[in-house]
Amino acid sequence: MDKKEQILALAAKYRDYTAENLGKMVRVKSYSSKEENVCKLIVTLCKEAGFDEVKIDGLGSVIGRVGNGPKKLTFDAHIDTVEVGNLKNWTFDPFSGEVKDGKVWGRGTSDQKGGAASMITAGRILKELGYGGEFTVYFTFTVMEEDCDGMCWKYMIEEEHYKPDFICSTEPTSCRIYRGHRGRMEIRIILKGISCHGSAPERGVNAAYKAARAALAIEKLNEQLQPDAEKFLGKGTICVSQMDVKGPSQCAVADYAMIYCDRRLTWGEDADMAIKQVKEVVSQATGDPADQIIVEMPNYEKVGWTNTPYSQELYFPTWKLDKNHPLVTAAVKDYETLFGAEPVVDKWTFSTNLVATTGRHHIPAIGFGPGDESQAHAPNEVTRVKDLEICSAFYAMLPYMMEEGKK
Repeated sequence: MDKKEQILALAAKYRDYTAENLGKMVRVKSYSSKEENVCKLIVTLCKEAGFDEVKIDGLGSVIGRVGNGPKKLTFDAHIDTVEVGNLKNWTFDPFSGEVKDGKVWGRGTSDQKGGAASMITAGRILKELGYGGEFTVYFTFTVMEEDCDGMCWKYMIEEEHYKPDFICSTEPTSCRIYRGHRGRMEIRIILKGISCHGSAPERGVNAAYKAARAALAIEKLNEQLQPDAEKFLGKGTICVSQMDVKGPSQCAVADYAMIYCDRRLTWGEDADMAIKQVKEVVSQATGDPADQIIVEMPNYEKVGWTNTPYSQELYFPTWKLDKNHPLVTAAVKDYETLFGAEPVVDKWTFSTNLVATTGRHHIPAIGFGPGDESQAHAPNEVTRVKDLEICSAFYAMLPYMMEEGKK
């Protein structure tokens, strides 16, 4: 058998193994910063799959290795999940990990333990094929992504000095090849008023009214934002996600207001531009001078399961890769070779760890993962077993396609 037939045969052979591994991971709760138990399970699964090396970094992410080539190709899956929300919205146990009807059921199946399960199988396939090419193939199972996407990789690159040459995120893409997504940032606005007795509100300046006008101005700003020149990533967006208003008492005019915003950044937009835009529209809406309005980018500060202190500003840069980049063309050839069809090449709507690897550190990246974006953070989350098999084969073939593309 040629390489294609071998890889497809092994991915099919391990189809149930991949699904069962995903079920095992789903049954272990792993909310952000509390991933210790699932990380230890993944270490065991990687060792059982025959990986050459498995270790845990200082922040708690699991790093597996297959091969020993001079270049580094990394597949990444975050293994933390969001919480389940209102259980009444679920029609089954979110942590059942059941495999039935061609699907795996439960929280994290699509977002994104499915990618992790396929990565483990891909490593097993590469070991059985005796891969010894020009790539050291790494598999990273990363932590705290749902709280602060990319911080795990910022730590890995800047503190542990591990920087791959190429990276493939296994976030859900419905088995499509993705080559970019918008960045994002979080923005906090502080508005001040002057309190007075609520019986005579004209004596004060009500911060709540300022906040209301500011929120409506931000709504208009969202409508005015423009798409990128290529019209690939789409327009930037901004929305108010939280508001808080306070005063000395329930019978007083509010003298403090906070507005929190989610800002999505298209190509060509950055944090400085976004903050300047918000200051301008809020100043116009409230009448306060721009230099007296606090518009800031908060910091994320949370200690993970290894108790290693680490933080970063809540800014996640935009990234994209040219459609003719060698990594994209190798991924397309990978898909065409294995499955005899032309893949869809597109982008994510949401944000991933690639904001750090590619948006911040400019490592060429693609995405290819099992499951659908629409399943992310939703009740009754599932992923297709067929997707797991497809992705296992795709990941195992990619280092061979990368080498072939250089010939």
